[in-house]
Amino acid sequence: MMMKPWVVPVFVALLILIQQQYCYNFQVEAGGDDFIRTRGTHFMLNGNPYYANGFNAYWLMYVASDPSQRNKVSSAFQQASSHGLSVARTWAFSDAGYRPLQHSPGAYNQQMFEGLDFVIAEARRFGIKLVLSLVNNYESFGGKKQYVNWARNQGHFLSSDDDFFRDPVVKGFYKNHVKTVLNRYNTITGTIYKNDPTIMAWELMNEPRCTSDPSGRTIQAWVMEMASFVKSIDGNHLLEAGLEGFYGQTTPQRRSLNPAGFDIGTDFIANNCIPGIDFATVHSYPDQWLSSSNDQNQLSFLDNWLSTHIQDAQYLIRKPLLITEFGKSWKDPGFSSFQRDLLFNKVYTKIYSSAKHGGPAAGGLFWQLLSEGMESSFGDGYEIVLSQSSSTANVIAQQSHKLYQIRKIFARMRNVERWKRARAQWSARNGGRRIGH
Repeated sequence: MMMKPWVVPVFVALLILIQQQYCYNFQVEAGGDDFIRTRGTHFMLNGNPYYANGFNAYWLMYVASDPSQRNKVSSAFQQASSHGLSVARTWAFSDAGYRPLQHSPGAYNQQMFEGLDFVIAEARRFGIKLVLSLVNNYESFGGKKQYVNWARNQGHFLSSDDDFFRDPVVKGFYKNHVKTVLNRYNTITGTIYKNDPTIMAWELMNEPRCTSDPSGRTIQAWVMEMASFVKSIDGNHLLEAGLEGFYGQTTPQRRSLNPAGFDIGTDFIANNCIPGIDFATVHSYPDQWLSSSNDQNQLSFLDNWLSTHIQDAQYLIRKPLLITEFGKSWKDPGFSSFQRDLLFNKVYTKIYSSAKHGGPAAGGLFWQLLSEGMESSFGDGYEIVLSQSSSTANVIAQQSHKLYQIRKIFARMRNVERWKRARAQWSARNGGRRIGH
């Protein structure tokens, strides 16, 4: 069968990388424990470089908490898997409000937790890894505002929702939630979450923002403290902060790249350089951030935004990069699926170009995947129902295939390296005699 035209340059590029020992040390024993780890600027799975195409589905636990609705979770994973998607990002929080996971500090709804148990079990069944976020910056599903209100209800005077990052009582509530989730015993799989390789990574917070301290010191201190706390409990899993990618005061020359009005107290470089943070993340919504610009200007922004973050992950942060949210809303004026496909292709091309040259970009997770019939309840304009969005689904499946080919080629090269080492060891043990005739 003829090689696809893009396979040949990829194969050659990877061979060159291996010959130069540029990125990977292949002195790794066969087998593994199925946990995704990092080595330099790359994810590794059982000794091989790991690249992932993925999606967001924040609703998974919420829907799975109702056993009569669990078929929607199974359907989403099945459709995702059939399109080569292998990582899902979802919420491991729901604070107070309607059908919460945590209805007051330290008090949990077991039915909701069993929903998360089911999500993890189904992800395992379909070969999908999970990125689990531990709290929201926003009010939906409770978030930092709910944590602050819990402290106020106990008589503590807090003037701002940003006290979530500063107040010791609130930080104690959050740490207790982290500890509870990481030590959760899965009632379906029988595996404690912190020991389950189905989980790829924990996320400290969905899109942390602290507008009351644009210097970035508050978020920096909070990420340092919480990263250390998570790692003290769980040494198996990767950890990321949940950042959108806005530049801060440590790189003033980069701040002009931020969309206007996003001086929100985070710092892409400083926050991700914290030792407990294993990889960098970036979000991208040019249709929101540059809403008054046309599609071409938004794509140009996206191109520059991703290129700069990939470069910084390689040379300044020196960790892998995952594009954990991106999308285009059908609610945008003049929307067409063609324009959405252009945006998806732009993101995917950036990831693929980085990956094939040994760079740090390792995958992208679009926002968001829904099963059929969920649009009226969970649709936000960005939803993708794979069976109903054929052109976009095809773009997604092509990216999955291309990243899978890179993984396969690296695995093949690793086996060649192992065979060479075994041959050299045999030769050394047998006085340099050749193998065969």
